[in-house]
Amino acid sequence: MKHHLLFIEDEQDLGNVVKQYLEIMNFNVDWCTSANEALVRYLQHPNYDLLLIDVQLPDYNGFELAEKIIKENKDQAFLFLTARNEKKDRIHGLHIGADDYINKPFDIDELVLRIKNIIRRNNKDIQNETLPGIPIGDLFFQKDLLKLLLPNKKTISLTLREAELLQYLSKNSNRVLKREEILLQLWGENDYFLGRSLDVFISRLRKALTHSSRVSIENVYGVGFIFSIS
Repeated sequence: MKHHLLFIEDEQDLGNVVKQYLEIMNFNVDWCTSANEALVRYLQHPNYDLLLIDVQLPDYNGFELAEKIIKENKDQAFLFLTARNEKKDRIHGLHIGADDYINKPFDIDELVLRIKNIIRRNNKDIQNETLPGIPIGDLFFQKDLLKLLLPNKKTISLTLREAELLQYLSKNSNRVLKREEILLQLWGENDYFLGRSLDVFISRLRKALTHSSRVSIENVYGVGFIFSIS
């Protein structure tokens, strides 16, 4: 499963290098070069696993950006990158709620390790704050309870068959699944009425997945579906 990062850095050379390396390390990275651009991007897609925020930005500083984002989502994970090595800045950044504070120049492999540690820790925190669940992209699936936990922390109730379908799709993600394969594997029959029911279940799951920026169900015309997780 790829984790989704928002990277805010105005230095073009550094930004390119870090973005490319993080993508090589299997992260999805959106790169912005100003605080305002990042805020607009975040408000459009507020489901990032982690924000990497440069403190010195051309329009307003990273501390102010983080404070604006926290007003929208107090649980958002973020770290600061800065060329300034002043104790008061570090304390201010951590006081705002930063998960880490990294001084430039930094070792890129150390940055990757810190990112992974923050995401791992925060995923555990999410699971501890909620009922146990299986991560599917930016969602948590609680099959026994027939619940789907959304990125906004709201839950959606599922029927038994919707839960069975979601579990099967998630285990066979990012490949074409034929309609008849789904019906036979899940319910042992491939008839007209079950096929119509499958369309209803898919439609209901799609509605729930509109809250996700990383999970979707795509039609493959005349064949079946692809359950995509990015």
